[in-house]
Order: sequence, then structure tokens, then C-alpha cells
Amino acid sequence: MVKKALITGITGQDGRYLAKLLLQKGYEIYGLTRHDRTVDGAIKLIKGCLTDAESIKKALEISRPDEIYNLGAQSNANLSFQIPEETWDINYFGVRHLVRAAMKLNPRIKIYQASSAEMFGTTPPPQKESSPFNPVSPYAETKTAAHRDYVVGYRERYGLFICSGILFNHESPLRNKEFVTRKITHALAKIKLGLQDHLELGNLAVKRDWGFAGDYVEAMWMILQQPEPEDFVIATGISHTVEQFAQLAADYLDMPITWREQGVHQIGINQQKKVIVKVNPSFFRPNEVHHLLGNPIKARKKLGWHSKVNFGQLVEMMVKSDLDLVAREHGIK
Repeated sequence: MVKKALITGITGQDGRYLAKLLLQKGYEIYGLTRHDRTVDGAIKLIKGCLTDAESIKKALEISRPDEIYNLGAQSNANLSFQIPEETWDINYFGVRHLVRAAMKLNPRIKIYQASSAEMFGTTPPPQKESSPFNPVSPYAETKTAAHRDYVVGYRERYGLFICSGILFNHESPLRNKEFVTRKITHALAKIKLGLQDHLELGNLAVKRDWGFAGDYVEAMWMILQQPEPEDFVIATGISHTVEQFAQLAADYLDMPITWREQGVHQIGINQQKKVIVKVNPSFFRPNEVHHLLGNPIKARKKLGWHSKVNFGQLVEMMVKSDLDLVAREHGIK
């Protein structure tokens, strides 16, 4: 019998990689989306939004899924400081709408909730499933509350098969340019082609555990195939600074950076002594999470999952993609 899956946020980075994976596994896929987007013709799109309980109910009645992957979210931690109410509406109340409607439709349904390493906040690294949550942004607060109330809460009170994947930073060429990794690779590609003067970044000393989104969606699927519902940290177990990411990206473009000064005065200069990276203090978060580093031992042991694409391969993949993209957009051969 063909399995059916409903993916919220299907037009985002993770949704696109997950849909591709599930199609390969023979699933019938439905996607909840607010916007008309071009997707694989095998995917059935349903117009709806997590903030609209009626549209959630309708989407579930149409799709009748065996599995739900809730990837839809306001996922930008920096932006959440500017739009906290909207972030709560989508990331917390949206989960409530989805979980309640799904449980009424089919008490045996399996639900994957996209939780985030940002929930750990100021908790010292490495962070694992049992580490305390100390969220320091509205985004992280919404994810923590949804995990507590609708993942752990409904699993314990009602026996619902619902799991959190606590994913650390995962990137790809499909990443939105408002996120720092894609911002770096896209801007440096434009600088390489003479289309941009310099790149402005926030805190270069921040450390993150970066992996490839294509690897991480495999873990999402694996989590729902387990006999019992559990939560898993998904990470590489290795962290790097924003400075290191920018340095490696520039190296792949054959324009190595030399760093001068520190903190808000730090600059990156190229071989021609031109400043191509500057620090802009306005990009610093009000409450910065300085170091996120995941401990993926549980996922390795119980799921048999591990990241396949390493940091260098990830950066190179994103740089090459953006260099090709920018060149095509500007008719450069």
C-alpha cells in the first residue's frame, strides 16, 4: 500500500529536499503552501496556512496522510525580534492547529515536528537531547514551547506518535539568501564577478554546527520509521565560525581573505588589499547565541544516521551553485 505524506513548508529548502526523498521512496505527497510555486508535478499542492485552523483541517481531509512533516515556520531568528507575534502565530499556534486536527482525523498518525538547535540557546556545548533549553530569541521560544506542549505533551498525555527532530544548522544551494551562509556565498560570487564591492556581516566569531540539508531530511524520515516516538538531535558534531565559513568560501573562489583587527572593527581584505568583508554591528542579535554544537550520538546509534557531506564539501557546493547562478543572471560566461 502506498504511503501518503503531508509536508508543510514544502516550497522551502527542507521541504524540497524531503519531497524529493519521499518521491524516491514511492510516497504519495501532498504539500501545504501559502503561495503558488512550481514544484514536481507528482506533488499535490493544497493552498493553506498553519495560522488558519480551517485550512489545516481541509488539507488533512484531502490528503488523509499516514505521516505529517511539519516544516512550515517563520524560521529566521533575527527576524523574530521584529515580528514576534507573527512568529508565535505560525510556530506555536500553527502546531496546535495541526496536531489537534491530525489527532482527530487519525489517532495513529505519525507527525514529525521540525524543532531547532536554537532552543538550546545559552546552554554550553555540546548539546544533546537531554540538555536544558535556554531560548534567547522569540523564534527559539516558540520552538521550545511547541516542543514542550505539543510534542512531549501530546505524546505523554494522548500517546500520539509525534517526534521532534532537533536539527542544527543545515544549509544548501536552496537556502534563502537572508541566512548567513547563503548570504556569504551569493555575495562573494558577485564580488568575484565584479558585481558587488563588499560583503557586510554580523558577529564573525559565532560558531555553528553546519550540515547539508539533503542529509538532514533523511533523518526526518528515519525518525518516523522507528517503532516508538522519540526526539533526536541531528547534527554533524563539528562546529565552525562565520569567519571560517567566509574564509573557505573565498578560498574556493580563488580570492583568499586576510583578516585585520577584531570585533566590530574586523575587516577582510583580498590580495589586492581591497576590503571585501566588513562587520556591521547592526547585524548583531540583541541576544547572541555564541556556540551551537550538536551531539548526534543517539541518531547514529538508534537511526544509523550520520552526515555524509562534510563542511568543506558543503561550502564548495554552495559557492559553485551561486557562482553559476549569478553568472547566468547577468549573462556572464
